[in-house]
Amino acid sequence: MFRGIAFVLLGACSFGILSTFVKLAYNEGFTLGDVTGTQVFFGLIILWVIVLLRRLFSSRGNSASLKEALQLVAMGTSTGMVSMFYYKCVQLVPASIAILLLMQFTWMSLVLDSILKRKLPTPLQIGTVLLVLLGTAFAGNVFSSSFQDISLTGIGFGILAALCYTCFLMINGAAGNNMHPATKSALLITGACILIFLIFPPIFLINGSLLNGLFKWGLVLSVFGTVIPPLFFAYGIPRIGLGLSAILSSAELPVAVLMSSLILQEEVVPVQWFGVLLILAAIVLSNLNSIRKKGKPAQKLTAA
Repeated sequence: MFRGIAFVLLGACSFGILSTFVKLAYNEGFTLGDVTGTQVFFGLIILWVIVLLRRLFSSRGNSASLKEALQLVAMGTSTGMVSMFYYKCVQLVPASIAILLLMQFTWMSLVLDSILKRKLPTPLQIGTVLLVLLGTAFAGNVFSSSFQDISLTGIGFGILAALCYTCFLMINGAAGNNMHPATKSALLITGACILIFLIFPPIFLINGSLLNGLFKWGLVLSVFGTVIPPLFFAYGIPRIGLGLSAILSSAELPVAVLMSSLILQEEVVPVQWFGVLLILAAIVLSNLNSIRKKGKPAQKLTAA
């Protein structure tokens, strides 16, 4: 149990530091295509090397059928869109605001789930949505005059990133659940890589950018954004359940805000931290029932 908690928490923190690294890469003059392209390129190499090593040294695990593999590659395009929209948002607004916009997937998931199931949201879900929106207002410091300087285009890209992430979460469980996490992640990142390279041709491979500092950012972003989170989540989530995992995954938010404050020297006032706490409270509240339900079946099974 403790190991599962540690892995999910580390995976969330890994996601949380990405926006800071992206900002630092932009400060060195690299472009959106450079950042997204190198992340998926190095991530692709690392994950497929892991898959190959597993094949060489272990015979355990199920192989993907061609149909299932193609499904995962297609689903991976959604992660590519998340990266492009989110990193574009990071380019236009402070990193502490970008992560808040991405976290809107928490209420978008509830709304989309209600639409797909054709079922009205419960009072708890409505309360969660309102709490997230209120927390976002405080965390984004929208009541201050400085908020007027925030790029509306950047906000739009952040909302698009959250929407794409919501769609990815909804379809991610539709295929590859019997595969090893490394294989599934490798197929997903393959789809993301194809999409990003179609939009941003990988000229960084030939124009010398890698040798001029891009290599380190691509490696860091791929490890912390493409390799560690999916592998750690795949190990930890089955051991502690989705409800607790969702709560622990919200650590991404305070980590991102803290990093932007300490490393990027972005101003984060107390009212913004209050907003972060409201969003975290909403995530905890929305997952209390799932945690309780997880405990009940386990007790019945033991008794049987």
